[in-house]
Amino acid sequence: MSLSPCLTATAIDIKKSDKHLVKNVSIDVAQGELIGLIGPNGAGKSTLLAALAGVDDPSAGTIYLGDEAIKDIPIKERATRIGWLEQLGTVHWPVSVERLIMLGRIPHLPSWGKPRQEDIDAVEHAITVADCQSIRHQIVTTLSGGERSRVLLARALAAEPTLLFADEPVSALDLGHQLQTMQLLRDFACGNRAAVVVLHDLSLAARYCDRLYLMNNGEITAHGEIAAVLSHENLEKVYGVSVISGCEQVPWIVPLERLTDER
Repeated sequence: MSLSPCLTATAIDIKKSDKHLVKNVSIDVAQGELIGLIGPNGAGKSTLLAALAGVDDPSAGTIYLGDEAIKDIPIKERATRIGWLEQLGTVHWPVSVERLIMLGRIPHLPSWGKPRQEDIDAVEHAITVADCQSIRHQIVTTLSGGERSRVLLARALAAEPTLLFADEPVSALDLGHQLQTMQLLRDFACGNRAAVVVLHDLSLAARYCDRLYLMNNGEITAHGEIAAVLSHENLEKVYGVSVISGCEQVPWIVPLERLTDER
């Protein structure tokens, strides 16, 4: 049985300051999928992700959530359906962790309305799954980078979106929380929900994602099943490194050396 489309983006072009950052990219995400967006620094991953999430407008192309063009969906409704976790998210206000996570419920609240029991329950669930119980009463500006990353993920989850976009959500995390966060994203992407995540750790991408899109110089170089995208030939061409890999217990990829010849 084919899965229903959650997101369909076609022929996306993004130009900024006369630079062509994303070039004719098409991507589809089905319900129940965790999609990995990988590639070297400057490949266009974060730029593309922000456009897919509706944070920025593409210069050309179309983006649909289900059968609705994202540009036609009212902002408030869009905020209830899309979760956005930006790279290196910052918090400028000295508020408590609980209060910051509750901000994720704003799209669901009536104007000037107080949190209802369903809002409190959603926040409690987000605090638990993102492992923020021990820091829930702390002021966010006192947290470490990794702790702040977990809190911002909890805020995104508190909105109970059906489509979640996460830009390098594990980059600031310790090993244990990297696994916990990836498993959380894996568990999130079920039923009518889906997630797209930018990753640099190819072993985590191979272990948790359903499909991958490999970007380089603003274009999709390869996409599809994990093994095909993460071939030694693709990694040598895009990253300029030789690797060894295997699949004993879980998939793993280890870079051996950087190649110096022209590619």
